[in-house]
Amino acid sequence: MSDEGRVAGIVLAAGSSTRMGRNKVLLDLGGDSLVQRGVRLAGEAGLDPVVVVTGDFREAVEREIRDLRCVAVFNADHAAGIQTSAACGVASVTGACEAAVVMLADMPFVTAHMVRTLVERYAETDAPLVVSRYGGEVTAPPILYDQALFGEVARMRAGCGREVVRRHRERAAVVDWPADRLRDLDRPGDYESARREFAADGASAAAHPGSS
Repeated sequence: MSDEGRVAGIVLAAGSSTRMGRNKVLLDLGGDSLVQRGVRLAGEAGLDPVVVVTGDFREAVEREIRDLRCVAVFNADHAAGIQTSAACGVASVTGACEAAVVMLADMPFVTAHMVRTLVERYAETDAPLVVSRYGGEVTAPPILYDQALFGEVARMRAGCGREVVRRHRERAAVVDWPADRLRDLDRPGDYESARREFAADGASAAAHPGSS
């Protein structure tokens, strides 16, 4: 299979959710679970293939996405840290894609537009890395890696999750986003706040159909 022009989506959903007290990627937000939202967002952004990296709660997460267009990959080393899940996901598409976007399932305020913008910036430049920067300060996912960096990402282990970005920062393209898009859902209060916000947005959309 040719890798020309293909950009994979790597949705990380392997965590133990200890601070949430239950598996957060299965929590409902606006009618979809967080992991379902992540998969749908990746598809809407044109990423192909979409890989979901599982770990804790493997069977439950795989059931949740079984009817969606994606592939589940199990990270046996997930307890060692999130960077091992990124490594596992990228290793699974090495040789099949030109680039890959690594995303977190628990960042529901990231949009398909944001992911598409990373891919567009990648196409416009020779940058081997396209990073998201929030509020002009914080670098966080989604992050796009060119295939030239796949080997480095696939070798990431505990404690070195940011090393690839640091090594190639001078050559990276940076896309800026508002700070509020950075929010993730780690604790019950985070989820309740996001749930109310999504419910309010849904009610507003229903009251004003066709509005943008």
